[in-house]
Amino acid sequence: MCGIVGIFDINGKREIDRNLLSRMNESQKHRGPNEGGIHSEPGLGFGHRRLSIIDLSSGQQPLFNREGTVAVTYNGEIYNFMEIRQDLENLGYEFRTRCDTEVIVYAWEAWGEECLIHFRGMFAFAIWDRLQETLFLARDRLGVKPLFYTALDNGLFIFGSELKSLKVHPKFLHVIDPTSVEDYFTYGYIPDPKTIYNNVYKLSPGFSLTLKRGQPIRQPKQYWNVSFNVDKSISELQAIEELPTRLREAVDIHRVSDVPLGAFLSGGVDSSAVVAMMAELSDDPVKTCCISFGDAAFNESSYAQQVADRFHTCHRTEQVDSNDFSLIDKLAGLYDEPYADSSALPTYRVCELARKEVTVALSGDGGDENFAGYRRYRWHVYEERFRRSVPSSIRRPVFGFLGQIYPKADWAPKFLRAKSTFQAVARDTLEGYLHGVSVMNNEQRCLLFSQNFKSQLQGYHAIEVLSRHAARSPTQHPLSLVQYLDMKTYLPGDILTKVDRASMAHALEVRVPLLDYKLVEWISSLPPELKMRGREGKYIFKKSMEKYLPKDILYRQKMGFSVPLRQWFRGPLRQTVQDALLNPIMLDSTYFNVNYLSKLINQHLNGSHDNSASLWSLLMYESFLRQNL
Repeated sequence: MCGIVGIFDINGKREIDRNLLSRMNESQKHRGPNEGGIHSEPGLGFGHRRLSIIDLSSGQQPLFNREGTVAVTYNGEIYNFMEIRQDLENLGYEFRTRCDTEVIVYAWEAWGEECLIHFRGMFAFAIWDRLQETLFLARDRLGVKPLFYTALDNGLFIFGSELKSLKVHPKFLHVIDPTSVEDYFTYGYIPDPKTIYNNVYKLSPGFSLTLKRGQPIRQPKQYWNVSFNVDKSISELQAIEELPTRLREAVDIHRVSDVPLGAFLSGGVDSSAVVAMMAELSDDPVKTCCISFGDAAFNESSYAQQVADRFHTCHRTEQVDSNDFSLIDKLAGLYDEPYADSSALPTYRVCELARKEVTVALSGDGGDENFAGYRRYRWHVYEERFRRSVPSSIRRPVFGFLGQIYPKADWAPKFLRAKSTFQAVARDTLEGYLHGVSVMNNEQRCLLFSQNFKSQLQGYHAIEVLSRHAARSPTQHPLSLVQYLDMKTYLPGDILTKVDRASMAHALEVRVPLLDYKLVEWISSLPPELKMRGREGKYIFKKSMEKYLPKDILYRQKMGFSVPLRQWFRGPLRQTVQDALLNPIMLDSTYFNVNYLSKLINQHLNGSHDNSASLWSLLMYESFLRQNL
């Protein structure tokens, strides 16, 4: 696992400032502490920081072909590289290393942009083809690895694994994109391809970008999409029997490594299933690790220990102080742009723990998106059923009115919150789902933002993110559609971003076998009713794992990986919240309604509302402003 950077002169062959290139590269040293390398030639500069995983003695980057005409700087792992290497050797290519990096170079020579369809792994890379004067960038299918880029006003194109590498460049413009702020306070992260900065982008998962010297910059090109093409011929019994075989194969291919390897084990279904497969495949005890919390409401460590005992893993648990909020500013620095998932705190700690024993860790991320594990999917399907049974001409005015007059009851269980239910069924499909995933809903954002900021938005609304993806969705099934939307937004923008930055901060490589694209394609082909059966999410996954895992692991209530924000903000962080959210940095931004900021704080502190999610998103935004602007 590594960090990459680059500078490309779009229009000519100006000399590249090697000192600047080196500083950009060194800003990501945490991603690759083992080695660093740079290459520059007229009009092109590549940088690379290496965390050695495969072929430790060779494979230094940037890496060239034998003729020195094609170079690559690469972050990730190609798990099937030996198979591809054999195909390339049959075509006459000769290899000098046994690393996966060299495979990318010759795959480009053999197949050009079509090389991507051969790669099975997680990756973000840049290829420079000197003879064609072409720069080719690509990101893996699900977005496990990040890649940022921008075109500067002096005709240079720069890219890197993290935003911080781009910000080293003196021509980088720190101009906030107002629409990204709207997105952030809606989703809690900034969905691809945007970043917090104007005209600075993330390359979207499953996309590539080709630049040719002397030609205008093209739009990124999609090379893969999850199909959700349902195989109606597969029976429930067949799926139950086939799923463990496919999962075992995905886990096995993710185990390739020349350094110590282990796994995260939370005690949930996903990580437990991954560990079960690892234990079957390994002759030695699997190394597992877990974070525990003093607060029982957030603690799953006993379940993790149960799984560890069952598979005789070499298990390590460390308790995180329930008041472990010292990382707030550090996290803002790691993520480079506003990021409001508070589970980044324990994720940082579990990566820190894992790195004490291993260099590579397998995780269970992706199980909820694949198998419909989130509770919000169940509620969305229920609501969608009702929406489709009542004409919108009746549903919108009647239930919209009931939602307005019914008293608010945030304290009650969701099924008793009639106000929320009325409001939900009054909305259309995308509006309803957006409301369910929003950190701050439409009404709250309208109150939060100042008139000055609203005018800068020029009518933009965060629902456009979902609308754009829904328009390209291969499925309109209520459950499959929201799974698809999450795979395009929440999964890369929140979950995978969280794990990448937290793990790379400790030079730890995290792999996600449940997001192996062949496994994802097969799971997407299963009928939706096999993923959610009544109130049971992950139905087919749990059934297939019954012979591996105890039922109290498989069928207990999902806890999540969260921290006690509500208590923090009413206790030890009480003054911190008030000082941060009402300080000159926030107020001088002219984005916020001061009265509403005060109201959010006061409501939370007096116990009348739980505004912890909103306050956390504001706290992380303030930390971003303070550190970056």
